[in-house]
Amino acid sequence: MKSLERLIAALKRLPGVGPKQAERLTLHILRSPRAEVENLVETLLDAKDAMRFCARCGDFTDREVCKICSDPGRDQALLCVVEEPQDAAAFERSRAFHGLYHILHGSLSPLDGVGPERIKVRELIDRLKAAGGCVREVILATDPDTEGEATALYLGQILKSLPVKITRIAHGVPMGGDLDYMDERTLSHALTGRREF
Repeated sequence: MKSLERLIAALKRLPGVGPKQAERLTLHILRSPRAEVENLVETLLDAKDAMRFCARCGDFTDREVCKICSDPGRDQALLCVVEEPQDAAAFERSRAFHGLYHILHGSLSPLDGVGPERIKVRELIDRLKAAGGCVREVILATDPDTEGEATALYLGQILKSLPVKITRIAHGVPMGGDLDYMDERTLSHALTGRREF
């Protein structure tokens, strides 16, 4: 039984996996043929060994520079700053952004001991300085929570001295949303971020 409990506990540590889902995954793995389980383990280890951070943006890649950073069709003058690799992936799925990314790998959270030195702020500044004015706009696309707002505010302040336009993604009412179901903060952001029609 110890092996079963250890596997459930290990799977529960994965993000988004609760106790019930960890138990279901464990039972699925145990019912699977040994060859499938060995393939899963081998695939995980191969990915862990092969993947690294892109030397430019910080996304996961199996090359020195990821496919987005090395794509000559991307707008090199637009840089979207996000907290995590999955945030860049979400923008890519939207097909609305054609510039480059910079991934911070976290957000500022003084209560948790996460300051600017624990995320990729220095790398962002170095990247912008190395670009020599080629980046015309930095879009701060951090989460609209307390940590994300603090990170965007901090970045906005320190990037002010550079010759680049700093913008923040809009927050507000989602498409198909009903106003009477929106919280006050969302409605406030929607009003503040309004644009001319």
